[in-house]
Amino acid sequence: MNSADTSDPRRIHAHAIKTANADRSLLNNLITLYSKSNFLSDALRLFHRIHNPNVVSWTALISAHSNTPLSLRHFVSMLRHPILPNQRTLASLFKSCASLSSLSFGLQLHSLSLKLSLSTQPFTASALVHFYSKTRHPDDARKVFDETPHRDEVCYASLIVGLAQNSRSIDAVSYFGDMRKCYVESTMYSVSGALSAAAELAALEQCRIIHGHAVVTGLDRNVFVGTALVDGYGKCGLLLEARGVFNELMPGMNVIGWNAMMAGFAQHGDKNSVVELFGSMEARGLVPDEYSFLAILTAFCNAGLAKATEEWLSRMRFDYRLEPWLEHYTCLVGAIGRAGRLEDAERVAMTMPFEPDAAVWRALLSTCVHLGNADMAWTMAKRLLELDPHDDSAYVIAANVFAGAGRWDEVKELRKTMKDRRVRKEGGRSWIEVQGKVHVFLAGDRRHKRTEEIFAKLAELMEEIEKLGYVPCWDEVLHEVEEGEKREALRHHSEKLAVAFGLVSGAAPPDALQDLQKNNVAGSGFEERRGMAFPEMENGVVSGNGF
Repeated sequence: MNSADTSDPRRIHAHAIKTANADRSLLNNLITLYSKSNFLSDALRLFHRIHNPNVVSWTALISAHSNTPLSLRHFVSMLRHPILPNQRTLASLFKSCASLSSLSFGLQLHSLSLKLSLSTQPFTASALVHFYSKTRHPDDARKVFDETPHRDEVCYASLIVGLAQNSRSIDAVSYFGDMRKCYVESTMYSVSGALSAAAELAALEQCRIIHGHAVVTGLDRNVFVGTALVDGYGKCGLLLEARGVFNELMPGMNVIGWNAMMAGFAQHGDKNSVVELFGSMEARGLVPDEYSFLAILTAFCNAGLAKATEEWLSRMRFDYRLEPWLEHYTCLVGAIGRAGRLEDAERVAMTMPFEPDAAVWRALLSTCVHLGNADMAWTMAKRLLELDPHDDSAYVIAANVFAGAGRWDEVKELRKTMKDRRVRKEGGRSWIEVQGKVHVFLAGDRRHKRTEEIFAKLAELMEEIEKLGYVPCWDEVLHEVEEGEKREALRHHSEKLAVAFGLVSGAAPPDALQDLQKNNVAGSGFEERRGMAFPEMENGVVSGNGF
């Protein structure tokens, strides 16, 4: 046969029949070829013609119907013959369970893989990690990975991507570092996954380190990695670097890469650059999708331009025939609210073709905070609590607004309600990146190996800023906080600890003390009021320059 004959599995099949060379091994391969050519009915018909199919035959059939319920049914039929699976069979089945979100079937498969001593084999382990990650069980994914003795690049990539997708960014970056220490080869998936995690952390130094690694390995020319780099630099605020990477890869960039670049500008409210990119993307023949318009709407929302947001949402619907998602309407609600039209924003939320979710009410709630409208803030908080009565953030934000308005009776009542409903505040955390490593701090955290230096530096800083006029309302705070909370809640909250560590480690810029003083003196606005109402609640993000 010539090379043209191999492009169609039917020709290979016909040739095998003519030459009487259709043994079971060839038929097994033909099943795979038929499935890859999307001739699934032919693959199934061929399987039924195999006399005494073995595990390879069944695995080929199961893989042919991967990501569909049929793969699971074929597996049950295989067990009834009875034929036991190998690690490739299990890998295909775990992939189907992940795609179908079939947790119960996947758990039974995991149990079987343990009984057959296949759970730590490379194919099975990688698929298991992927399965647990996709079903939102990242701790189980880590456990499988940690119990696997021989971890290859696929296994590492599955875990790194899975952790990043489950908002376990610090763990994802940490495992990428472990992968490099073990001299395991990087892939476009592990590099792009680590970059996504670093982007979520706004960990600039990590982005640069991974970028350098990508250049050395030649993966920087990959579209997946390039898109992740654009996203990472954009979220770190380095839009020039993001644009530089984007420009280098522009000829091969797909719409996802263009959306990532637009999202970076949108995050900073640079509407002009977003609109310019949108036009350039269309000029190159790429068709904007829902994410393209989400970037546009986000940019105008962040810029506080309600009318332009409304116009682009209308264009999306009528000019491009794209139906807006809830996220698009959330941008519209936020933009109208930022324009000071709180009643109009609430009306949009109530009349849009979606049931408002927590993000919608949170957008309005943050707008109320910005405008200092305590009464409406509490109304929006109650909307949040209707969706989740144990949403601690709704109580916290409303109490902060009341505290800022000096309405301490309402603050006290809110805290009492939280106590009665047994709602506990989620502890805040802050992190700082020093020499490529991310250090995480909780309020009052004393676990760091340089704790004594950190607390000594923090005491020094607090003494200096108090000389400049920073005087928290200790008596009022202690009167309002729950029993057992102490003065240290304000002195030693996570953001202050992270800043202090940045100073003792030499990561902070020379003017760090002046910045800290400026941001903490009396009258610094909402941040101070937030601490007054709930001193232990903060989620400051300290970026790679020491702050």
